[in-house]
Amino acid sequence: MDKSFKLEREKSDLTPYILIDEAECYMRFEGESYHENVIKFFKEIIDWLKVFLLKDFEQFTFDCELSYFSSATVKVLLNILLDMDNSKNGGKITVNWICDKRNKIILECGEDFSEDLKNLKFKIIIKEAGG
Repeated sequence: MDKSFKLEREKSDLTPYILIDEAECYMRFEGESYHENVIKFFKEIIDWLKVFLLKDFEQFTFDCELSYFSSATVKVLLNILLDMDNSKNGGKITVNWICDKRNKIILECGEDFSEDLKNLKFKIIIKEAGG
């Protein structure tokens, strides 16, 4: 792939760390997401993803390790996952939903998402406390 998209945003008090590396077919969200304008924050990511999902690729991995997020972020995440799931490459996409075993809300959200997704390889990965 020529001119591969790459985006890296450091986390803040309200926004997660974001890494997208198109050349590596990899995306990662980590931290907390409860900023006021979720749509604006994720717009560049969503726009890129819609184009990327039309391309042919062998495998794409999305590691999502959010420890807290707002209800607005839940809607954005679900739309991102549904776009992936409904794409022609849905079966080539692995989503690793990484959460602390003590964080029941994030775990339940991942379980709920997994019920709505038919094509993605959706894995819930439970981390031990502090690790």
